[in-house]
Amino acid sequence: MNKVILMGRLTRDPEVRYTQTNNTLVASFSLAVNRRFVRQGEERQADFINIVAWSKQGEFCSKYFKKGQQVGVIGRIQTRSWDDDQGQKHYATEVVAEEVYFADSKKDGAPSENFENTFGNEIAGANSEFEMSSTDDLPF
Repeated sequence: MNKVILMGRLTRDPEVRYTQTNNTLVASFSLAVNRRFVRQGEERQADFINIVAWSKQGEFCSKYFKKGQQVGVIGRIQTRSWDDDQGQKHYATEVVAEEVYFADSKKDGAPSENFENTFGNEIAGANSEFEMSSTDDLPF
């Protein structure tokens, strides 16, 4: 299973481009996602995760998402590689957005209920899939 659930703030406005082959819209942006725990005496750490959204999803992101906004993204991790003009191999890991949500309320920046409900249900479902009783036989 390849499923990612993220909530973070956009580090920049989404950038839009179109594919050469069939002129499909692709929006790309980066989310700053705070790490869950903070070591005592240290500043909170964040991970910066690249997101790509295709077609209608990308159009929505480019139209409504702005730098600094808190959003939720549900998608999948994708890796890819390519060779540049000098023959150097490059690698990229990114999240392909399948669902996107506003996570700020318009008034006070509190998380929206829509994403919280989806996020909570996804986590609850994921946890229940992997629960095992102590009597289950392990395959390894």
